[in-house]
Amino acid sequence: MRVELLVTPDCPHAERAEAIVRAALTSDGREPVVERILVGDLDHAAGLGFHGSPTIRIDGRDVAATPDLPINLGCRLYAQPDGTLSGTVPAEAIVAAVEDSRQRAADARAARPRLRDVPARLSRALFLWASRRHGLARLATALPLTRGMVRRFVAGDRLEDALAVLERLHAGGLRWTVDVLGESVASREMAATAADGYLATLDALAERRLEANVSLKLTQMGLDIDADFCRQNVARIVDRAREIGAFVRIDMEDHSRTDATLAIARRLHAGYHDVGVVIQSYLRRSADDVEQLIRERVRVRLCKGAYDEPATVAFVTRAEVDASFARLAERLLADGRYPAIATHDEALIDDVIRFAAANGINPDRFEFQMLHGVRRDLQEGLVAAGFTVRVYVPYGAQWYPYFLRRLAERPANVLFVLRTLVRERRG
Repeated sequence: MRVELLVTPDCPHAERAEAIVRAALTSDGREPVVERILVGDLDHAAGLGFHGSPTIRIDGRDVAATPDLPINLGCRLYAQPDGTLSGTVPAEAIVAAVEDSRQRAADARAARPRLRDVPARLSRALFLWASRRHGLARLATALPLTRGMVRRFVAGDRLEDALAVLERLHAGGLRWTVDVLGESVASREMAATAADGYLATLDALAERRLEANVSLKLTQMGLDIDADFCRQNVARIVDRAREIGAFVRIDMEDHSRTDATLAIARRLHAGYHDVGVVIQSYLRRSADDVEQLIRERVRVRLCKGAYDEPATVAFVTRAEVDASFARLAERLLADGRYPAIATHDEALIDDVIRFAAANGINPDRFEFQMLHGVRRDLQEGLVAAGFTVRVYVPYGAQWYPYFLRRLAERPANVLFVLRTLVRERRG
């Protein structure tokens, strides 16, 4: 850990600031090394990003940072626990910064590739590479094994294929949400075409008097091109949903798009309350997001999350992710607006059922969600027990990259798919 004390040569607070730093850092019995850096002029201050004396930095991070201050050589004042101002950083702030730095270091170590992770990383790279090869796509559609696996998890290329699947789900007492396949688009025309596909899907569902419930990704609607253009595209879909009484769920993608996704979902929800969003339990921020969405009465689908995220933003171990999922599920069940619990994990499903029963939460106040073709035995069992199960049904010509990317996000999904096929002994 690198600890720096940046001060001007005549700073009256330098000695006391260093004493507080040393006292705060010796709480664990180790003698700290504090590097004192003298800042002599404004050019030097500007090069260091120095906003006044004294400044304490731990591993390059400014303790009690005030970035709105200009570059200067004057005295810097800090708010103390009793509300007064002083020229020294409070010991509590230093201790908190030390703990934060240690946690970041631990997370970074946990995120480093380990030898046993190499096969998974190689297979992820292989799946991503394969998802971009059109020749392999043609081969995959011709191979009986691949075609059978994809047919199981993707409804088909055409809207008619998806409608046929929905009719079968309806006959089995299951519900659904439809995903028109496609992700990051390269042009406004492609995004507009994707939105048109959803409009056609909603119209077909209404015409057949099937429940109109769709899920979409913002990158498919042009989020990476222009956020406002993306919102306008989704607004077209939401407007049609309002006309026919449909529900629109905005899927969550990787963490870099979380803020934009929530912002667009909230804005659309303000005009039509049957707009929901997805929260991923493996993100460290999700507890705060869930509390805010509960207050705003936005319907949430809770899932674990499948993107390969850094340890600084996501929980690393399965135990952490599962524990987060269980906590968030309980919050949503207790106070959320008709939450969707999206998992195939029987242990977590059992926990949800027990919590609901213990707290008098009727099955009509929430639903389970699962992927089309995954654990159909579990889906049917839950329906037989009186629970609502909604199946995520994707369709479209973009099934090949969709299928490969799902495997790339978590290469362990390959074994999961094969285990599912063996367990159910169905084609």
